[in-house]
Amino acid sequence: MSRFRKLSQKIGSCQYHIVWVLKYRFRILTGEVPSKVANCIRSFSEQKGCEMTELNVRHDHVHLLAMVPPKISISD
Repeated sequence: MSRFRKLSQKIGSCQYHIVWVLKYRFRILTGEVPSKVANCIRSFSEQKGCEMTELNVRHDHVHLLAMVPPKISISD
């Protein structure tokens, strides 16, 4: 797959590295919680039409590398 996305009149590559850090870096993402967090992020990214390149859930933070279509704002 190409790293560029084509829309009707434009072509672009919007790739973002997003990191969510828990307050005070508490280590609460253990047990079944990481899989549920990953499922929630996957379903939300599918709804928005984003492509997840990489997802990594650690004990105290979450890394997400995603390709977002140019028509969607990162704050959405």
